[in-house]
Amino acid sequence: MAETLTGMLSYMAKMLPYLPHTFFYVFLSLLFGIILGFICAMAKLGKNRVLRGIVEGYTTIMRCMPSITVLFLVFYLVPALLRVYLGINIDGIGALFFVILTFTLFLGASLSEMMKASYLAVAKDQFEAALSLGLTAPQAFRRIVLPQAFFYSLPNLGNTVIYLLKEGALGYTLGLTDVMGKAYLMNADSYNVHALEIYCSLALVYWPVALFVERVFKKLEEKFSYQKKEIREPVCAP
Repeated sequence: MAETLTGMLSYMAKMLPYLPHTFFYVFLSLLFGIILGFICAMAKLGKNRVLRGIVEGYTTIMRCMPSITVLFLVFYLVPALLRVYLGINIDGIGALFFVILTFTLFLGASLSEMMKASYLAVAKDQFEAALSLGLTAPQAFRRIVLPQAFFYSLPNLGNTVIYLLKEGALGYTLGLTDVMGKAYLMNADSYNVHALEIYCSLALVYWPVALFVERVFKKLEEKFSYQKKEIREPVCAP
């Protein structure tokens, strides 16, 4: 038993240096996904039927396909399309690019629905009351609507980050050496002899990270719940 625990600690020590790689693609995928999600949410809330239909179709496709399928489609299809139609060769680009692109597309679809629902959850009379108090439309949106919409989106956003941590591990299938990729390589080097110790160590790496993310978003929810009350009270006052 002591030997097993020692082995697990040894494997964890070898995985931990690759944790920043995981954080890097999670951060970039989330950043670009939020930007894409915001654009798509605005299109869904807009009056252009053609654009709205295109975005709804994109969202439906992304939400109905397994992430591993999209990952391989992006890995094989994007270079082929760029080479055929634009004459651009990206065959030498690393797996990190395809992982970030894949999960940007995934998050853009799911976050657009989350942002749309959060925006619609804010009572319209809040915006109208802000205008009646002399704020411009952009100011009312930034100071009244956006903070409340952000508060409504926090629980789903926290779940999205945890989802990305877990699903992003699929990048090892393209040769990405993050925490999961390192575990896979160590298991291959040991010819599956120490698979149990390696993957138990991997679980112990992911577990506290996911708990930390969950805790951070709980704190954010508590903080913004007070700010939401401060926003609503003066605006709604007669």
